[in-house]
Amino acid sequence: MAFLKTILIILLVYYLLKFLVKLFAPKILSYAAKKTESHFKQAFDNQRASEEENIGDVIINKKTSKKKNDSEKVGDYIDFEELD
Repeated sequence: MAFLKTILIILLVYYLLKFLVKLFAPKILSYAAKKTESHFKQAFDNQRASEEENIGDVIINKKTSKKKNDSEKVGDYIDFEELD
């Protein structure tokens, strides 16, 4: 009898959770979508404002070139000859 009671409780909890998820999932998803939308909108506005501040500025980005010293030995040079 205890085994049947345990199975019944497990099934009851399962169906109760299933019902609650169906009831609250749309509200939770819409809340998450609104928060995500507001986050992206705020980030876009911040980016747009920073671009408006820099209108007319000239920015030059140079690559820093690292010059190799010729004295650095990379490896041994092997001269191969073709044999007949």
